[in-house]
Amino acid sequence: MKITYYGHACFAAEIGGKHLLFDPFITQNPLAKSVDIKKIKADYILVSHAHDDHLQDAGEIAGRTGALVIANFEVAEWLAKKGVKKVHGLNPGGSFSFDFGRAKFVHAIHSSSFPDGSYGGTAGGFVVESAEGNFYYSGDTALTLDMKLISETTRLKFAVLCIGGNFTMDVDDAIRAAGLLQCKEIIGVHYDTFPPIKIDQAAAVEKCRAKGVTLHLLPIGGTSNF
Repeated sequence: MKITYYGHACFAAEIGGKHLLFDPFITQNPLAKSVDIKKIKADYILVSHAHDDHLQDAGEIAGRTGALVIANFEVAEWLAKKGVKKVHGLNPGGSFSFDFGRAKFVHAIHSSSFPDGSYGGTAGGFVVESAEGNFYYSGDTALTLDMKLISETTRLKFAVLCIGGNFTMDVDDAIRAAGLLQCKEIIGVHYDTFPPIKIDQAAAVEKCRAKGVTLHLLPIGGTSNF
């Protein structure tokens, strides 16, 4: 499975020739100036919650690519009203099978509101199960014991976890999350974009290594196979 990182919490997973794009926030991310969103492929766009730094470019990319947007019900309906042609709404605990595999929307502890401040539905994350392996994307969340439920039913190849702190888990809580998930391979997201979430990358990698966890910090635009 090929993973490409586009900065902040945005990444893509290529599974069986299908391109899954998560939480597209690129054009207003000062660290992602080298990324041309017109070149990003997407068959599916998965949005974890309504905050602008997770769905800002979803409409434009969906319009260009014809991608199906998978999100909570409120986000899906909001994007449909904005002109997105194909949406699929889920809510926590709900799952659906697509041609890449199955996506399940799981609980996250975080706020969720649209750019105008209106209610954006429940924040969440995604468990993706496929023939090429399974992974969990936490979305923006605090550490929660609900993560243990994922490991009881799904063997994960890797987990994509927020590590920047302040608004979400920090590195220490991500390490604890890895334990609950029974997953030693972590891709870090949601760090360095804004001053409150800047981290010491080398220290974070070493802290994880000392606990037997491998933290992957991909460069923006960088790709790796998992």
